[in-house]
Amino acid sequence: AKARLASFFCSCWSPASSDSPGIGPITLLSPPHHLPMKSSFICVLLLSCLTGIFVLGLPFALVRSGYVGLVLLALSAWVCNHTGRILVSCLYEEEVRVRQSYQDITEACCKGLWPGWEGVGGWMVNVAQLIELLMTCTLYLLVSTNLLSDCLSAAALHRSVCSLLCLLLLLPCLLLTDLRPVSVLSLLCSLAHGLISLLVMLFCLSCASNWYWSSLSLAVDPENFLVSVGVIIFSYTSQIFLPSLEGSMEDRGQFDTMLGRTHGAACIMKTLFALLAALTWGSETSEVVTDNLPPNLRPVVNMCLLAKALLSYPLPFYAAAEILQSCFLRGRGVSRPALMTRCTLLLTSYFLALLVPRFSLLMGLTGSVTGAALTLILPCLFHLRLQWLRLTVRDRLTDVCILSLGVMCSVSGVICAMKRLVEGS
Repeated sequence: AKARLASFFCSCWSPASSDSPGIGPITLLSPPHHLPMKSSFICVLLLSCLTGIFVLGLPFALVRSGYVGLVLLALSAWVCNHTGRILVSCLYEEEVRVRQSYQDITEACCKGLWPGWEGVGGWMVNVAQLIELLMTCTLYLLVSTNLLSDCLSAAALHRSVCSLLCLLLLLPCLLLTDLRPVSVLSLLCSLAHGLISLLVMLFCLSCASNWYWSSLSLAVDPENFLVSVGVIIFSYTSQIFLPSLEGSMEDRGQFDTMLGRTHGAACIMKTLFALLAALTWGSETSEVVTDNLPPNLRPVVNMCLLAKALLSYPLPFYAAAEILQSCFLRGRGVSRPALMTRCTLLLTSYFLALLVPRFSLLMGLTGSVTGAALTLILPCLFHLRLQWLRLTVRDRLTDVCILSLGVMCSVSGVICAMKRLVEGS
């Protein structure tokens, strides 16, 4: 979902300028070739990103986290909106935009800490971004496998066979040189996904007389709750692209308003969707909520979502491949080394999907690792480091609280998710 935004605003990933020797970090550019876009258009695209296919895992997370999960959905929206605003503010010095990307901010923060650390900061962001893109690919492949397995349930195919079929359908990704056709198809599937979400909500409303109000409680299992935190955080991650979005706006002064409205709308949509589904199916809520739909409705919905997931896979895959090629191959296109790199990336996501068959656990683990770092921890560190003298005491306390909360949620979420993965539950 996040990589989809990159395909709209930029046609490539390219090396950023760096004073340090060696290979420079990869930067998502906001080049002047693109015409400025209205805030309403960017708002729609960002909302599409924040309410993508991974929203299907929120009802399961809400059942596991209870009423506290409802508070967490709203709190996460506010926190992510805040960290998005302070991250973009770090692009400016004295109201002049002096930085262009997340990597530029990281390098500015690392400058002066230790000789030669300017380039290290960019590499750290690249690694975190690569991990998140790889995990996003794995999640798309995992949800595709689950959906295909459900669609072919009559054939009684083993799950590994369905995963292999999905892999074969994704082989054309190895030869991708232009994302525009895939982006258009993915956008159409996003519209279909919105209609499907609306269909699920209407079905849930039709079952209002049989809702399981007892499915949500104040008492929750700590491990389930911490994994749910990672799932919810991952559903709000978009910070890595916000500098490019802000740079693409026709009126950059409207960025804070646009970001606030988008996160507010996403919060309302996610909360309603997750709450209605949780009340409808209660403790029987599946990790991918469409699995709970009645047999006469589920095949059509799952086929649409399968197409959506498969068409969404090439976007993060292409972005991750471009990072690896630019770092290690110093070139673009589909050469033999590039094909080997892409094959390795595709097979890595395939084997990860086989090794981690639990959609919610993998989503929670990704949110606890890269999601918390890129969305909660680093923006607050950057803000405190670059603008300490201009911050009020309230601003500093807010950043420190979010930073501390992000670190605690990240560490505890990773431990709980890994424990569950090892236990296989």
